Amino acid sequence: MSDLAEARAAKERLAAEAGERDGVVGVGLERVPAGYVVRVNVRDEQAAEQIPATVDGVAVRVVIVGDIRTEG
Repeated sequence: MSDLAEARAAKERLAAEAGERDGVVGVGLERVPAGYVVRVNVRDEQAAEQIPATVDGVAVRVVIVGDIRTEG
């Protein structure tokens, strides 16, 4: 797995490339037992299919979370 610095760099690159795509609702980091991965939250399966499995050698975890809304 990747260390924090590698994961941060990969997150920045992926956020720049995919962060504005329709269906992507968040890009962040997630700690896993062996280090860090980039976590991408998406609305649906269609958006999930557009996200790469790795970025610069760092694993990417895609999670389908649905729509994100604020309560008001």
